[in-house]
Amino acid sequence: MLEKPKLSLYWAASCGGCEIAVTNLNEKILDVDANFDFMFCPCLLDTKYKDIEAMPDKSILITLFNGAIRTKENEEIAHLLRKKSRILIAFGSCSYEGCIPGLANLHTKEDILKTVYFDNPSIDNPSKIIPQPETNMPEGVLHIPDFYEDVKTLAQVTDVDYFIPGCPPEPEQIWNVISAVVEILKTGAALPSKGAVLGAGKSSVCDECERKKEDKKIKAFKRTYEFIPDKEQCLLEQGIICMGIATRDGCGALCPKVNMPCTGCYGPPEGVFDQGAKMVAALGSIIDIGEVKGLSEDEINKRIDAIIDTIPDFAGTFYKYSLPGSILKGRVR
Repeated sequence: MLEKPKLSLYWAASCGGCEIAVTNLNEKILDVDANFDFMFCPCLLDTKYKDIEAMPDKSILITLFNGAIRTKENEEIAHLLRKKSRILIAFGSCSYEGCIPGLANLHTKEDILKTVYFDNPSIDNPSKIIPQPETNMPEGVLHIPDFYEDVKTLAQVTDVDYFIPGCPPEPEQIWNVISAVVEILKTGAALPSKGAVLGAGKSSVCDECERKKEDKKIKAFKRTYEFIPDKEQCLLEQGIICMGIATRDGCGALCPKVNMPCTGCYGPPEGVFDQGAKMVAALGSIIDIGEVKGLSEDEINKRIDAIIDTIPDFAGTFYKYSLPGSILKGRVR
């Protein structure tokens, strides 16, 4: 029997949703098993790091690496799996753009640890102890990974072949990628160009959203708990910040279908480098401050500020999934 190509899945700084998305392939997971030796996945299998280190270089065909780089361990395993894998894929928004863990880049490492270990009402830490990379104990020295100052994307620490967006990626898109790889293995067809975004489209969520789109003129922004949006009209036209205009298609516009705004988890469309900047630019063109004839510059600015002030969280709205991979990267140094 011919040896099946090896497939691995690693979990760095993430929530585990990408692993759940893989199991949501349902019965198709049997097809994955039929075509691949699924041999490394820390949350499912007991394969050890030393087992991967002992493998020949490039002996893993595909590694789906999910999670951002938050610790020294995350980066070390990223380099190890790059060395052992023929194809390294940034799998999901955390590894692709930094995602929710990346919002921590708005704060210093010191402030984060202080919040977690000193100011947390659920923690009893009167001595104000912060975990250290090395701690001497009677049994020996205990080691934990260094907690980095900033969250980084996978591509910011090692070479990446492809990207699969989503928080998490939709199971059907995962299957499209896996089945395409199987077909390539069978036919010898060429791989996609390096750096390609797989399992998604090239345009925006708006293009696959079925809501009615008319003239966008917004006098104020609203949050979803403040009213029940019309189920057919464009959410952005109703004053709800829907990131669909600045987000890559491929998810099926699932959030707008259930009357919730797109929050941007599939990353920027083709040709857009900074998703947040794209969205801010779009909003700047549709804000309606009314008739300005006869108004002073100060009065016009006050009207603009009044509308902008209805946006509660700029970073969490425009860079919810993409801060580490954006132009901003994080806090001002």
